[in-house]
Amino acid sequence: MSFACHLDKAAQNDEPTTIVVFGASGDLAKKKTFPALFHLYQNGLLPKRTKIFGYARTQMDQAEFHKRVISHFKSDADKQQVDGFLSVCKYVSGKYDVDEDFRRLRAEIDAAEAAENVNSLPDRVHVYYMALPPSVFVSVATHIKANVHDESCINRVIIEKPFGHDSESSKQLSQDIGALFEEKEVFRIDHYLGKEMVKNIMTLRFANVFYEAVWNRHYVSNIQITFKEPFGTEGRGGYFDEFGIIRDVMQNHLLQVLSIVAMNQPKTLDAEDIRDRKTEVLQRILPIQLEDTLLGQYVGTRDGSKPGYKDDDTVPKDSNTPTFAQCVLHVDNDRWRGVPWVIKAGKALDEAKMLIRIQFKDMPEAVFPNLARNELVIQVSPKEAVYLKTIVKKPGLSTRLAMAELDLTYSKRYHDIKIPDAYATLILDVLNGDHSNFVRSDELEEAWRIFTPLLHKIENEDIVPFPYEYGSRGPKGVDEFTTERANYKRTNIEYHWETDM
Repeated sequence: MSFACHLDKAAQNDEPTTIVVFGASGDLAKKKTFPALFHLYQNGLLPKRTKIFGYARTQMDQAEFHKRVISHFKSDADKQQVDGFLSVCKYVSGKYDVDEDFRRLRAEIDAAEAAENVNSLPDRVHVYYMALPPSVFVSVATHIKANVHDESCINRVIIEKPFGHDSESSKQLSQDIGALFEEKEVFRIDHYLGKEMVKNIMTLRFANVFYEAVWNRHYVSNIQITFKEPFGTEGRGGYFDEFGIIRDVMQNHLLQVLSIVAMNQPKTLDAEDIRDRKTEVLQRILPIQLEDTLLGQYVGTRDGSKPGYKDDDTVPKDSNTPTFAQCVLHVDNDRWRGVPWVIKAGKALDEAKMLIRIQFKDMPEAVFPNLARNELVIQVSPKEAVYLKTIVKKPGLSTRLAMAELDLTYSKRYHDIKIPDAYATLILDVLNGDHSNFVRSDELEEAWRIFTPLLHKIENEDIVPFPYEYGSRGPKGVDEFTTERANYKRTNIEYHWETDM
């Protein structure tokens, strides 16, 4: 589907649609799924004949369910719109492994469609959103297929990460889900693919000749993709300890972003052509080695104001789970051969930020001495922006050079446009049957191939991560790692991006 017609088509979409949110009483559903659905409802982007069912093990009446649905809506939400949204939401309580409970859900769906007189229409759409822990994915999917799946309509299944724990478990999960649903019915959601600036990368590259002309090894020195959170695992340490920062952020979010930045131009904007190009990139990345990795685990602040990772009672005191990781990857193809890619992610760091930093090579035969390098920075969060670090003559009578930027900060340029939540964007894609921003099974297989040997080595050899203080930039050596292993050259001219102020 063309990006340009995406919203127009969404607004015209009027197929009778039933959305079932499994895990409706959980945090993900309350904090992300229902607010995203409401956002679409507010903007007239849900099909007019939409019904939403919540399904979970929790016993509660409709009033309590509605209270939970709106618990994370913005306080200034229009009451009439809230009431209208709640009028299409209904709750069904049931277990995740009992056929009879799923048959009751199917009966409720059939009754709702019969009341709307749409139960015989072949263009009906059923969306099953599994906002669930991975331990019940297969059980729920099996019971959906046996008891709820309707062969007379279009069926779509949304699965949240994590998609497995390593190559073997991911392959098994793909086989289990694949035995129940066709690949075209499965939408593996990675919410970073719904973020505005990630979705903008393809447009930036393939709609602007001057970017695409230098988007290769002849001009690019190195590329960094960085994810930083200023908070630790407070409240979910036990859960996080099962996965660690590599599984939680790098193998999925950051590697997906890398594949979009690195991909060659697709033949068309069709979803499969885009995903073909992303998969081609992943196939050309060798498994990551431990010697190309820096691991860290945060400790408490010296003044005791912030706790360390292992101060959490739910975390084993001997845990070596990394809360910080920095890796160097190489894409072995004609476009990128020899260019180091640094992906970095960490919790309890000095700031909240996710960005892509493309540093260009030194100016050949420069007539100006000691030039800093140009950099193109795409900031995904917290403030969406694209800026190009550019050397200029400092204004005035001197001939001193200065680093400035060509700046597209979205809050300034598009101050009258509200950027949608990533989940709302992706659910809209599902309603339209657009797979462009979802992970295909072969992409997933390649992503795990790249990271599984490293993960197994860390765990089997009990590799101890380096400590770093809560609120710092990471473990000792983090800057040297980037400089030495990625040929990153720090700006030697005083510079500060004013938007950061």
